[in-house]
Amino acid sequence: MIAPVPDAEPGHPAYSRFSIALHWLMLILLAAVFACIELRENYPRGSDIREGLKTWHFMLGLSVFVLVWIRLIARWRTPWLAVETGWTRWPAAAMHIALYGGMIVLPLVGWLILSAEGDVIPFFGLSLPPLIAPDEDRAKQLEDLHRTIGEAGYWLIGLHAAAALFHHYLLRDGAMRRMLPFLR
Repeated sequence: MIAPVPDAEPGHPAYSRFSIALHWLMLILLAAVFACIELRENYPRGSDIREGLKTWHFMLGLSVFVLVWIRLIARWRTPWLAVETGWTRWPAAAMHIALYGGMIVLPLVGWLILSAEGDVIPFFGLSLPPLIAPDEDRAKQLEDLHRTIGEAGYWLIGLHAAAALFHHYLLRDGAMRRMLPFLR
């Protein structure tokens, strides 16, 4: 079992150091994934740097896919922290389901896009197998889905951050301190 960090506030248990590290690593990876795909627009199609940014987008996105499963296993193996109570419980649960869902679905759809385009699926020196046969029409549909979910991801991450600030500054319930134990 993964040991939790000592209480962030009396009566309010903190998350384990491992969970905290994974949380912030995932944020860094997600920021890098989004940055790679947004920055590619600054370079001409077919240029080495544009292709490199796309490759990093794929590989970092698949890294998110791997780490989200590690996070879910860690969450399953540690005691449940009853952080949310009252009216904030259900919105928080919905937010976490949406965030985890996005971290699972987005990389899978990306993998499907590359498969449908007949492209290599790079993963740090490996070539992953295609999930579906090449199909241009399907690739375009999947790209639209990927873009839509990705844009929703921007909003979800922003809402998640806003909720943390709401808990910290308005509710003053210690929720943010449990994820940032150095604020104690």
